[in-house]
Amino acid sequence: MSYTPEMKELIKKVEATRPERVARAKRGENFPALSLEERAVVLGKFHPDYQEEGRRALKVGLDKGLVVPEEVARVMESRSMLRPDKVDLSTPDYDTDILILGAGGGGTSAALMATDAGLKVIVATKLRHGDANTMMAEGGIQAATQECDSPFYHYLDTIGGGHFTNQADLVGALAHDAPLSIAWLESLGMIFNKLPDGRLDCRHFGGSCRKRMQSSGDMTGAEIMRVLRDEARNRRDSISIMEFCPAVELLLDETGKCAGAILYNMETKEFFVTRAKAVIIATGGNGRLHIKGFATTNHYGATMDGVVMSYRAGVGTTCLPSTQYHPTGVAYPEQNVGLLITEKVRGLGAHVLNVDGEQFCFPLEPRDVESAELIKEAMEKSKAVITPTGRYGLWLDSPMIDLIHGEGTVRKELPAKFIQFERHGIDISKDPMLVYPTLHYQNGGIAINADCETVVPGLYSAGECTGGLHGENRLMGNSLQDVITFGRRAGVSAAKYVAGGVELGILTLDHVERFEKELEEAGVTDSIVAPILLPDYSTDEVTARRLAEARQESE
Repeated sequence: MSYTPEMKELIKKVEATRPERVARAKRGENFPALSLEERAVVLGKFHPDYQEEGRRALKVGLDKGLVVPEEVARVMESRSMLRPDKVDLSTPDYDTDILILGAGGGGTSAALMATDAGLKVIVATKLRHGDANTMMAEGGIQAATQECDSPFYHYLDTIGGGHFTNQADLVGALAHDAPLSIAWLESLGMIFNKLPDGRLDCRHFGGSCRKRMQSSGDMTGAEIMRVLRDEARNRRDSISIMEFCPAVELLLDETGKCAGAILYNMETKEFFVTRAKAVIIATGGNGRLHIKGFATTNHYGATMDGVVMSYRAGVGTTCLPSTQYHPTGVAYPEQNVGLLITEKVRGLGAHVLNVDGEQFCFPLEPRDVESAELIKEAMEKSKAVITPTGRYGLWLDSPMIDLIHGEGTVRKELPAKFIQFERHGIDISKDPMLVYPTLHYQNGGIAINADCETVVPGLYSAGECTGGLHGENRLMGNSLQDVITFGRRAGVSAAKYVAGGVELGILTLDHVERFEKELEEAGVTDSIVAPILLPDYSTDEVTARRLAEARQESE
């Protein structure tokens, strides 16, 4: 599906303004960035996080009264799919030193570090090993590896990008460990983009004061996942991977320690009681909740499961109301809607333009500000391109990249994007892409400290399911660094805890019963069952047919 004739006419307006814009870019002249005061205004008026509509206070749990998106509140106030009094916990099906929930970058990194300490690990994952947001990440991973940079600047950029709402100990840990993470990934065989002299090729990104973005084309997350998965599979004696077996509830012992989880085999519909001396939650984000109806860049299983389970177990959250909308998700063609267009495209010089081919914002604002500016241009100024299905879109002028850096740069630096558009008849080195803000990242989540500990002994967490590191806005590249830094830290911390001697008592699900009693007392009678596990995209017609078939079977 190439661009329609009407869209091709609109592209002529982009082409008409391109020569002057390229000339300015080559001179180092940029559209002016907003001041802090101007950022606050555009965020307050246009960013979805700042709108009261579609948000409400939680009625139960440690964070009772916290105002969050309606979609988040529904899963946080959910009922368990288990009936605790019907579950036999006396004879576990599996027993291990450490149980890791989630097999993306964070979970797999944790497994590797735990086995370095000589422990046995089970990694339970909802889909296949590596089916995670780590695999979906494209543009790069932050680390202060260059001569002009330091963890000090990485720390300041992260704090500033998060509007000074970040948890300082987590930011300090990230900035400190980031160069070590890069060295570790290289030692496992990761292939980074390099300069001719062999040094890492680093680029700017939104909210950065230094070139700090290391990458592997526009498939950085996939490359990270490749080396982590290969290494884990080479350690079969100590790492067992259970695919299509997500956790549906945590287990505690009678003293309150985390003691494992109940896993659900999605193929056989069986439940497995899994006892463990320590548990690491690395279940990823919540994009598939589709907050406020936005499309998402997230993988199919991103339904906030870890936060839901830990909340029932008595673990609070940090920054939970905050969600990141990536400014440039695909708006056309329809088959690619929600697909991430990495910030690297703007880092290479591409401008965001309105329907008239006019530049209207600095291309490397922090992501929440950039998203708000795109929404403003589309909604308030009515200067969006309208797709055949009625979606809003704004141009991302990717052909500029070849004009600035030389022919072939788009294909070299953005190979995955080139292929993903080419299959629909669009050459992004010749024609711009159509984009719009897209639900991208769960900024908030499980409350942890810098050692990845929660308030429940023996329960750790790492990656996107946690909160505090990014504050109310995440900078590009800090997500991949998050899963590596804190995945590694979680593995080390859990291993030390287990090595110190852990005696587990009687396994219980009492915390689930207490939570559901609180729901009843709060008058929450219409709660859904969660973890959701997978989103339901059934149409009303299909849902009605299913209900009719179910009634017939019951009769």
